[in-house]
Amino acid sequence: MPSPFPGMNPYLERRPIWREFHQNFLTAARAALVTQVRPRYVVRLEPTLYIREPADDGRREIGESDLGLVPGRGAAGAAAAVLEAPAYGTLPAGVDTEEVFRIEIRDRDGNAVVTVVEVLSPTNKYAGRHREQYLTKRQQVLHSDSHFVELDLLRGGPRMPLIDRPRGDYFAVVSRADDRPQVGIWAWGLRDPLEPVPVPLRDSNARLDLKAVLDRVYDEGGYEDFAYEGPPEPRLSPADAAWAAPLVPQPPARQEP
Repeated sequence: MPSPFPGMNPYLERRPIWREFHQNFLTAARAALVTQVRPRYVVRLEPTLYIREPADDGRREIGESDLGLVPGRGAAGAAAAVLEAPAYGTLPAGVDTEEVFRIEIRDRDGNAVVTVVEVLSPTNKYAGRHREQYLTKRQQVLHSDSHFVELDLLRGGPRMPLIDRPRGDYFAVVSRADDRPQVGIWAWGLRDPLEPVPVPLRDSNARLDLKAVLDRVYDEGGYEDFAYEGPPEPRLSPADAAWAAPLVPQPPARQEP
């Protein structure tokens, strides 16, 4: 069953939902592009690893012992000591990592990156070093010979730098290498249908039907069963909440074990 919203579904923006949806959306978008551009081009998912380190009081320097052991008297003595009176240590706070993917379309002959497609996530939208890391990679693409497509399907968070941005809740920015600094901008409100956007290639355009990709991911992921267990993030305005309420499916009945 397709998503009940005409455009982006705001319930998919919830943090418990978005991370998986983001990956599934990119995978489905890649599949939609492969059918249009093969065999001349190769379409890949390329990762960027973001690392969130623990707070200063939770860090350990590399090489410090993490687990204490009781010294024993030979192998038998050591085994008995550990069993009877172990020493106790504390495991260091884990390092949280997140792998965020993008789509790269490469020329099959020379393996050159022809087009980069980014779907923004909270990790690279909000202020901090991860946003700066993303903006650096963005500038590298914009100063190269590669085309660039940036999709912002999140209402929350600051927008990426763009002069003369129209009003909207969701955006697609298409930058052809030979048209820079001018870019094409698609803007949608919450209630607007998502339109297909062009994905430029060397001598033509592919077409990415955003709503078709979203509906496929929504259906295959069974999001109807669990996406509506909390309010959208960020919260909808009272007027938009009243508009959205009839579109939200009723929760499925829970089966008794």
